[in-house]
Amino acid sequence: MQIYEELKARGLIAQVTNEDEIRKMVNSGQAKFYIGFDCTADSLTAGHFMALTLMKRLQMAGNKPVALIGGGTTMIGDPSGRTDMRKMLTKEDIDHNAECFKKQMEKFIEFGEGKAEMVNNADWLLNLNYIDMLRDIGPCFSVNNMLRAECYKQRMEKGLSFLEFNYMIMQSYDFYYLFREYGCNMQFGGDDQWSNMLGGTELIRKKLGKDAHAMTITLLTDSQGKKMGKTAGNAVWLDPEKTSPYDFYQYWRNVGDDDVIKCIRVLTFLPLEQIDEMAQWEGSQLNTAKEILAFELTKLVHGEEEANKAQTAARALFGGGGSNDNMPSTKLADEDFTDGKIDILSILVKTGIAKSRSEGRKLCEQNGVSVDDVKVTDTYTSYTKEALAANPIIVKKGKKIFHKVEA
Repeated sequence: MQIYEELKARGLIAQVTNEDEIRKMVNSGQAKFYIGFDCTADSLTAGHFMALTLMKRLQMAGNKPVALIGGGTTMIGDPSGRTDMRKMLTKEDIDHNAECFKKQMEKFIEFGEGKAEMVNNADWLLNLNYIDMLRDIGPCFSVNNMLRAECYKQRMEKGLSFLEFNYMIMQSYDFYYLFREYGCNMQFGGDDQWSNMLGGTELIRKKLGKDAHAMTITLLTDSQGKKMGKTAGNAVWLDPEKTSPYDFYQYWRNVGDDDVIKCIRVLTFLPLEQIDEMAQWEGSQLNTAKEILAFELTKLVHGEEEANKAQTAARALFGGGGSNDNMPSTKLADEDFTDGKIDILSILVKTGIAKSRSEGRKLCEQNGVSVDDVKVTDTYTSYTKEALAANPIIVKKGKKIFHKVEA
C-alpha cells in the first residue's frame, strides 16, 4: 500500500483540492508540504499528535516537511473553534514557546540539509508594510466569502475582533510566501482550518496564475485529536515537566472503548493488518488494546525506557500490587509547611491534582480524593512534615490518578 492510500485507510484524510494530483505527488515523494503550529504555550500537546505523526509518515515516504512556527500569526490568534479571543502574548513569550516547540518536534521529524525544514512566519509577517500589504493582497479576498467561513461563524454572535478577522489573510499569505520562496507545493491542516487553507490556495492562483499547482489537504480527525488531547480541563502536554510520562501513559490507557482502535489506527505506526485484527477484539481484550496504545505513544514521545517504567508502574498499581515505583511524585520543601504542617488542599494544588484550592475543596466534598486508599472529605485534614518524611503518602484522585507525596 502506498502512503496516500495508507493515510486514507487510517482515516486521516478529510478534504482535498485535487486528489489525483495530490495522490501522485505524495506517493512519488514529490510533495514539499507545510503544517503550521501557533506558539500559544511552551509545549506541544497531545492534540498536535495528528500533525506530528503525519509529518513523520510523509517524510518516511520521501516527502519533505516544512514545520512552520507561527511566531507572527500567534500575535493575532486563530479564532477557529474559539468562543472568546485568545490571550495576547508578548513577543518574548512567543519566541520562548517557539524554541520549546522546536526541541519537541525534533523527536518526530528529521531536520537537516535535504530533509525537513523549520521556518518561522515572524520572519516575513512582522516585516510587512500595512499599506503595501493591503494593496497587494487585499483585492484577492472577498469580505462576503470570509464572513461565510466556518472558522468565523462561532465568533460572530459574541463579536469577532478586526484583529482576529485578519488571521485568514495572514495564514493565506504564509502558503503564498512558502510556495514562492521555498517551493512548498502542499499544505496540511485540521478540518476546522479548511476556509483559511483554501484562502492560501486561491491567493497563490490569483497572484501567480492558474498554472500554479498549490494543493490543500485537511485531516479528518484533527478536531478529534484536539479533543483527545484534553482531559479534565487540562491539556495533555508532550513536555515531561508538565505531564509526566506516567500521567501521559495513564491518559491514553484510559481512552474510551469506542475510541481505542481509532486512536491506534490514526496515531501509532503499527501495521494496518495488525490493527485490523485488533478491531475484532471485544471485552477484556480492549484493555490490552489500550495498553498497546498507551505504550506506543509514550514510547514515541518519551522513549522506550520511560514507556516501560510507566507501564510497569500502572500494572503494579491496577493489578493490586500497590508499587509506587515510577509514579509521579512531589517532594515537599520546608517552605511548603506552616508550623510543621500542610493541609490536603495545599497538597492537591502543589501536586497539580487540582488547579486551585477551591477546585481541591470541591473534589474532596464530592468524595474524589483519597490518601492511602482512605477517602478525605474533611478539607482541614493536615499532615506533619515528620510523618511525610518517615512515610510518604499516595494521594489519589478518582480511580486512576495517583501521586506520591513526601517530605
